Amino acid sequence: METDSLLGGSVNGGSADYGSGSGSQHGGSPGSRRMTYSFAAESCSAEQRNTGDEALIQQAVVFIEDAIQYRSINHRVDASSLRLYRWYYSKICQWGLGLTIALVLLLAFMERPSSLSVSSDLRRHAQPWQPPCGLTESFELICLIIFSLDLAVKSYLIGWEEFRKSKWLIGYIAVISISLVDWVLSVSMVCDEKLRVRRLLRPFFLLQNSSLMKKTLKCIKRTLPEIASVILLLLLHLFLFTMIGMLLFVKTEEPEKNGEWKLNLPRSLTSLLVLLTTANNPDVMIPAYSLNRGYAIFFIIFSVIGTYCLMNLLTAIIYNQFRGYLLMSVKTSIIRRRLGIRAAFQVLSCCQGAGQSTEASVRVDAVLEVMSRVQMKNYYRGAIITEAQQYTTAGFMDREQFSKIFDELDKDRIREHPPLPQYNSPFLQKLQVIFSHYYFTIFGNALALANVICICTILVVNSENTKTERNDYYMEVINFCFIVYYLFEMSMKIFAFGWRGYLSYKNNVFDGFLTILLLALQIMIFVIYRVPFSS
Repeated sequence: METDSLLGGSVNGGSADYGSGSGSQHGGSPGSRRMTYSFAAESCSAEQRNTGDEALIQQAVVFIEDAIQYRSINHRVDASSLRLYRWYYSKICQWGLGLTIALVLLLAFMERPSSLSVSSDLRRHAQPWQPPCGLTESFELICLIIFSLDLAVKSYLIGWEEFRKSKWLIGYIAVISISLVDWVLSVSMVCDEKLRVRRLLRPFFLLQNSSLMKKTLKCIKRTLPEIASVILLLLLHLFLFTMIGMLLFVKTEEPEKNGEWKLNLPRSLTSLLVLLTTANNPDVMIPAYSLNRGYAIFFIIFSVIGTYCLMNLLTAIIYNQFRGYLLMSVKTSIIRRRLGIRAAFQVLSCCQGAGQSTEASVRVDAVLEVMSRVQMKNYYRGAIITEAQQYTTAGFMDREQFSKIFDELDKDRIREHPPLPQYNSPFLQKLQVIFSHYYFTIFGNALALANVICICTILVVNSENTKTERNDYYMEVINFCFIVYYLFEMSMKIFAFGWRGYLSYKNNVFDGFLTILLLALQIMIFVIYRVPFSS
């Protein structure tokens, strides 16, 4: 979605992503609803000072959220626009937009002519269900309306100047318009049209709403000129060896001896192209090799030059380009975060009581108020608030101190497991040490492996028997014994770690889920088939 960690595009107003300006341009005349900042300024403008503290705090909240999500700060900052902006980037709205994209892509499986059936075998292919005309079209119209609203909100929030720079949003308008026209034609023809152009355009909705997809496409665009020369070498290599192969393997009078190379140019070229990927190696060489062992030299030379040299060179160029673009995306993300934090500081320095000294500063209580409103993970909010409270005595924070407290966003969360329960009895303490030891987990994994081996062995032994000849008594007994041990292991780990400690380990949660599931299945087998008896 638009909140991916690494955003593509230029920070200085490139068209790779909407609203990708640097935030360093002045935003028009006084009273303008659009607002950007000149970060070199040390004092607040008169317009900013006349703005109430509540509005400034709300702007700072949005800028901090932009910094956390690596979003651009070039958007409207008036009160109503900020409310709309926060609602648009809320989890509910973004999840709804994602579900809409998924729905419009899944319509292809249900639309006419539908090929959705239980069996893919044409001999057993029953008549697929054909939805009535207007059913899928109704869902599609709802999706197109949602996409139109999405476009309208994005365009309004970033403004006309940034909208003109964004090729993705311009393409968004074109795709929605073409889709609506094609939808009207489809409905007017009672769903009997031969071609639906809008089906070809549906993947654009996914590309437009995914920053990761945008970065990938832009990286491919940047990579194509670099790999063009290598692709040309591959084509020349392929064509040259095809000509040499057709000269070496001359067509004979006996049709059964005419292999891959003794037919025509397209067949020979296709065989070498597949051989370049080693998919049909050495099958394509066997007919020629059976006539003369020396022909193997031709295929060896072709594979060494094409597969091991040119293909590896192509892979290296693609990897290097993607790696360089990834580093550039990381730098862009870091710059966007710093711009968001710097913009929040600039806004908060205009609050009443701040910025009265010669050096710009912000009030600590204003920073704490902003952090209490920011939508972010509680762990990082608590860490930043803890760092900010260190400056409570002074009452103010300068620019470096304000930026430093947000370094907590770059630190990984260290999850600490709850402490082990305390037992007074020495015997229970020894048991706790034994069952909380790592070797006890290894022993349980070894028994699970033995369980799998036993099941596989019994299945192999019974594979030659019919269903009536099979005796599942020993398998049921073995499974029951292992399930009893799994229950014992789960109980002992809960005893050693406690409930909270046991659930804090993901592997324990997985093991416990499987144990309960196996126990439920075993009980169902006993209830349905009774206790098995040996014959």
